[in-house]
Amino acid sequence: MNLSYPSFSDQEILAARPSKNQVSEKIPYAFLNETECSADGSLAEIATIFLTNHECPFHCLMCDLWKNTTNHTLSPGMIPHQIEYALARLVPSRQVKLYNSGNFFDPKAIPREDFVRIAELTLPFEIVIVENHPLLCNQSCLDFQQLIHGQLEIALGLETIHKQVLQSLNKRMTLDDFSKAVEFLNSHSIQTRAFILLKPPFMEEQEGIEWAIRSVEYAFSLGVECCSLIPTRSGNGILEQLEQAGQFSAPQFSSIETVFEACLKLKRGRVFMDLWNLEQQYQNETNLEQRLERLKKMNLLQKIPIAE
Repeated sequence: MNLSYPSFSDQEILAARPSKNQVSEKIPYAFLNETECSADGSLAEIATIFLTNHECPFHCLMCDLWKNTTNHTLSPGMIPHQIEYALARLVPSRQVKLYNSGNFFDPKAIPREDFVRIAELTLPFEIVIVENHPLLCNQSCLDFQQLIHGQLEIALGLETIHKQVLQSLNKRMTLDDFSKAVEFLNSHSIQTRAFILLKPPFMEEQEGIEWAIRSVEYAFSLGVECCSLIPTRSGNGILEQLEQAGQFSAPQFSSIETVFEACLKLKRGRVFMDLWNLEQQYQNETNLEQRLERLKKMNLLQKIPIAE
């Protein structure tokens, strides 16, 4: 693998993309109930809603979430309508995730006028989880926190603490930016979780393992309460180009298992492995069904199952 650290402009990243998916601003592009281990060790039902809204202004190299976004800001009232639509069709839950393929506190994504109604809709929930870029953690976060009844938790994309790779991801932030965002939120009693990539571009297999673990350790050292590991996947255009150039390959399934086990052994906070679409991506792996089931148990129990 060529271990140089190139930089790509927004224009280059955008030009490599395939087409967006067809979405409706009247309904979220997906919603589901999931079970997650809470900070106290109990299992909590979560209503997870993937809101349809304006595309994120940050064009990160590895991101494919833009596929289900619009090119315009939705009219006030449409985001609450989407939340109502999903909640009417989901099983009642203790927590809610309002994920919007970008930044909840970007006014082009979620109009400020909608905050009050969103707060009303989330009244039954103990915890409200949203996602946001570290550079957009500001007074708006505090304003929303004051409006909602439950605990606010903000998920931030750390991606990696490898400084050169982080810069190449076009994330438009530094580790200092991330640490300042966590400090700001935690100082105002807003909980944080971090998204961390397993084997981003420009890393060999063992490097991907080591830097993922180090990134989780770093996040916990700042006071992040929970880390979500995401095996880096292609599908956004530019990563396919890097694949052909020998500068990216998806992590091996064994690496997913190794990193997850190592991070759980840290016992510094909750760690989750994103299992989305792994059954398709790794369909040729031996004993895949049993190995995926083991990862699911690790997500739920936050423990490494004893080998039978």
